[in-house]
Amino acid sequence: MKKHHLTSKLLMLKLAFIVIIYFGSCNKTVVTPEKPPAEETPEQPSKPNPPVKGKEYVLVPDANGRLVIDGAKSPYKGGDALNLKGRFLSINILNLSGTSGNPIVIRNFDGTVVKIGNPDWNGGSWAEALSLINCHYLKVGSESSRANFVIDGSVHPARDAYFNLVLSKHTDNIEIRNLTIRNGGTGIWAKTDPVKGDPSTYYPNSQMENLLIHDVAISGTNNEAMYIGHTATYWDLTANTSYYGSSSGFNPGSQYVQPIKWHNVKIYNNSVQDGGADGIQTAAIDKLEVYNNTVTNWGMKHNSSHNGGILIGGRTTNTYVHDNYVHDGWGELLQFYGSGENGSKHVISNNLFVNNSQGANDGISFRGTDRAPVTINNNTIALTGGVSLRINGEKGMTVALIVNDNAFIQPRMSGGSISYNAYVYTENGGGAVEGTGDKANTRFPTLDAANVDISNYFTPKAGSAMGVTGYRK
Repeated sequence: MKKHHLTSKLLMLKLAFIVIIYFGSCNKTVVTPEKPPAEETPEQPSKPNPPVKGKEYVLVPDANGRLVIDGAKSPYKGGDALNLKGRFLSINILNLSGTSGNPIVIRNFDGTVVKIGNPDWNGGSWAEALSLINCHYLKVGSESSRANFVIDGSVHPARDAYFNLVLSKHTDNIEIRNLTIRNGGTGIWAKTDPVKGDPSTYYPNSQMENLLIHDVAISGTNNEAMYIGHTATYWDLTANTSYYGSSSGFNPGSQYVQPIKWHNVKIYNNSVQDGGADGIQTAAIDKLEVYNNTVTNWGMKHNSSHNGGILIGGRTTNTYVHDNYVHDGWGELLQFYGSGENGSKHVISNNLFVNNSQGANDGISFRGTDRAPVTINNNTIALTGGVSLRINGEKGMTVALIVNDNAFIQPRMSGGSISYNAYVYTENGGGAVEGTGDKANTRFPTLDAANVDISNYFTPKAGSAMGVTGYRK
């Protein structure tokens, strides 16, 4: 009797263990650590989808594994929820609009994981996993867990031409949240190209409003993880191609315009890793905030034209970059090309930029325009291949930047003397005003001299001369 009772207890324990393993594995997302192991934040568990104000619809793939929605011909209205169920090779949505107070929610069907995209794509049509064309007031992604809304891109040689998530042709007022993007060419692509004969696509005739991208994990893209805003300075409507030079170089007989801009973009709480080009690339945005993101192992192609961990691109105004952790990649940790037009200002504050020593790349490079004013304060910039800060005035960044309370640690790891200007280097009319007294920056030629805890976000140890300068978690 006792033997039978013991056997039953053991069997129950085994079954309980199997159940725990099974359900635990269903809800677990495997993500390369974004932070030191002691600080790792686990993926939030899945929760039931909350009710919405409007109707709920369950959408499944067609016989070819695709879904096409034309909002002009559909019953979907603001406040509705489109619950995606199954495995979609491609989803194409156009002309779909909610309202300011009642967006349309596009999410996974309750209790399931939706997967979108075609890993086997190697050229041809249907080159986008999820495409939003002329759409407005939408929320896209899971309600609670990025493990439940997955976009899988191409893994084949033609993958450069594959787009995982596209926002085009005036698409705006969009919230992208709680989703995972893997592989493919470009992770998130959000801009509107100028179109000949359509003045609404020419700056300043219109603009795209309100874009939120948060709690998204992007890995393995062959190009940029995020491509937000149009990078072209001008667009040649005659040749239908971008132009990056000055107006003095225009081709006679061609018609040039500038692409329209985004207004009010926030990119936060995202994880970006293992990408071929830039991590988070932005351009042509007024009022941009980039914060609480982790970017690591970008620039894997080693292309010096596409190698920014975070890139604040041309025609950006009124930007705020703070509380990001950018580390262990190839290229510059932060690139700045922003503009000072219309009295705009820029702030780079409390970021941790660490280790791009694989090449001779600098830590933060500044090549702004229109006398762009920038305040750089309380950042830690450590283990850079080149100098810590490079301020280049050749394109019009000729107002001295305000540089206060930063910690510069071990620059020029690829070679060269560590002189005073190895930390803050100015050229071609660029300049810096460094803080003094309690606003002074600190400079350390080695990690040992800085006396910081590298396993705890380079926090100064007791007795460190770093004091109150630099990044704090």
